[in-house]
Amino acid sequence: MSQHTDKPTVDSLASKALAGSINKRQFMQGAMALGLTAAAATTAWSTKVEAATPKRGGHFRVALDDGNTTDTANPALYEGNYQICMGYTHRNWLTEITPENGVGPDIAESWEASPDATTWTFNLTKGVEFHNGKTLTAQDVVDTLNFHRNPESKSAALALLNSVTEIKKDGDNKVVIKLSSGSADLPFVLTDYHLCILPSDGEGNVDYSIGAGTGAYECTNFEPGVRCDFKRNPNYFKEGKGNFDSSELISISDVNARQNALSTGEMDAINELDLKTAGLMAKNPNLNVIEVSSGTFITLAMHVDVAPFDNPDVRLALKYAFPREEALQKVLRGHGTIGNDHPIAPVLPYWADLEQREFDIEKAKEHLKKAGLSSLKIDFSTSDVPMPGGVDLAILYKERASAAGIDINVIREPNDGYWSNVWLKKPFCLVSWGQRPTPDVMFSLAYSADADWNESHYKGERFNELLIQARAELDQTKRAAQYREMQQIIRDEGGNIIPFFRNYVYAASKKVHVPEQLSGNWALDGNRGIERWWFNS
Repeated sequence: MSQHTDKPTVDSLASKALAGSINKRQFMQGAMALGLTAAAATTAWSTKVEAATPKRGGHFRVALDDGNTTDTANPALYEGNYQICMGYTHRNWLTEITPENGVGPDIAESWEASPDATTWTFNLTKGVEFHNGKTLTAQDVVDTLNFHRNPESKSAALALLNSVTEIKKDGDNKVVIKLSSGSADLPFVLTDYHLCILPSDGEGNVDYSIGAGTGAYECTNFEPGVRCDFKRNPNYFKEGKGNFDSSELISISDVNARQNALSTGEMDAINELDLKTAGLMAKNPNLNVIEVSSGTFITLAMHVDVAPFDNPDVRLALKYAFPREEALQKVLRGHGTIGNDHPIAPVLPYWADLEQREFDIEKAKEHLKKAGLSSLKIDFSTSDVPMPGGVDLAILYKERASAAGIDINVIREPNDGYWSNVWLKKPFCLVSWGQRPTPDVMFSLAYSADADWNESHYKGERFNELLIQARAELDQTKRAAQYREMQQIIRDEGGNIIPFFRNYVYAASKKVHVPEQLSGNWALDGNRGIERWWFNS
C-alpha cells in the first residue's frame, strides 16, 4: 500500500515562509532541493516572499472620482464610489469579498447555517475594538442590522434584509439571524457596502458618526466632496493589514487631473483611468497600470412608468438602437465584455448564455412602428461621473440611433451631486453599478418591485416570484434555471439598456506593493487597497 503526499513547490515553500513556519535559510535549502540554483532561489525569495511581506510606514495618497458635497458618514445613505472606499478604510463588515472573489471573514470569524438555510449563526472575532476603545459585541451587530431594517433609516440595504424575521445575540460573540425563507447567499449579502458594523448604545441606537468604526484606519477629518484623512489603527485585529502610517482620500473628478496627479507623484494611486490614454500611462516606468475583469456594468435606465418608456416596444427600439460593440471598442477601448441588457456578467456565477441582442436599426424601426411611432424624441441625462467617457458614449448613441428616427437630446449634467440629483430622478439617465457577488444581491437591490433602488420602476410579477424562489432554492440546477429565466425577463421586458461590462482599469505608483490577486467587485482591490497594500520600502 502506498501513501500519497503532495510534493513541495516553490510556491508552497513561499506560503510557509509567509506564514512564519520556515525561515530564509530553510526556504533556500528547500528551493535548491527542487533543482533551483542559488541565484534562482535568491530571486524566488525576493519576489515571492520578501516582496510579499507587508512593510509598515508612509503616507498613502489616493485620488478618486465621485466625491460629492452631499456625501455623508451614514452608511445607510452611501451611494458613490468615494463614500464606499471611505467606508472600507475605517469600518468593517461581518463578511468580505476576498481577493479571490469569494466570501471570507471580516468581523465574523466563522458561520454556519441550518439545513434549510433559514437560520444562520455568525461567530464574532473576539477582542475587536471600535476606535473609541469600546469592545465590539454581538449587540453592536444586532442593532446595526436592525438599523438598516428600519424604513426610517432610508437604507438601500433594506431590500436585502426583507426576508429577515429576527436577529438576536447568543452571548457577546455570537449572532443568530432567522429568515422567513432560506437564503444560501446570506454571507455574500452581508458584504453589501451599507452594512458595516457600528457601535450601539445598548438601547437599539447606533452611532454612525465619522469616528465610529473598527477598521484599519481611524478617520481624523472628513470634508464632503473634498477629502478624508486617516491614521493607522494601532489595535487593528487583522494581522498584516493596515500598514500605512496614514492615508488620505482626495476627490478629483476630472480624469486628466487625476492622472496628472499620479504621474507627477502628488498621488500614489488613482481609480478610473481615461481609457484613451491608459496605454500611454502604462509606458511610464514609475507607474503600474492595473486591469481587473469585473461584473461592473453601465446601464441606461428608463422609468417604465413614464411615457414614452411605458411602452415595451419603445424600450425594445431603444435597446436595438444602441451600438454596443462599437461602444465597447470606441468608448472602452476593448476593456470589457458585451452586455445583453441584464446585469449578470459572463465572469459571474449563474450567467445565462442567452441569444445576444445586436445593434439592429431595422428592428428598432420595427418596434417604433409597433408602438405607433415613426420617430421619437427623448432626453438622456449623463456625465463622466458614472464612467470616464460617459458623455462620449451618449453622443455615440445619439448619432447611431438617429438612423432609426430616434432623436436623443444629450443633457450633460453637473458632476457634483449626480447621484443625488439625476439618478432615480431623471427618467432616462446613465448609471454605473459595481459588481455584486450573487444574482440575488443584484436583483434584490435594483430589480425587485419594492427595492428603493429600482431605478427603472419595473415591477414584473413573475420576476418577483422567481426572486423569492431562487433565494431559497438549494438545488443548484433548479436555481440556475430560475436565474436564467430572470435574466431573460429583464433583457426582454425591463427598462435597462446594459451594453457592456467594464474591466476596472486603475493605476498606482510602483512604490506601492499591489498583490497579483485583486478583488473585482470594486476598483483599488475591492476598494480595500488602503487596508491591504503597503509601500515596497
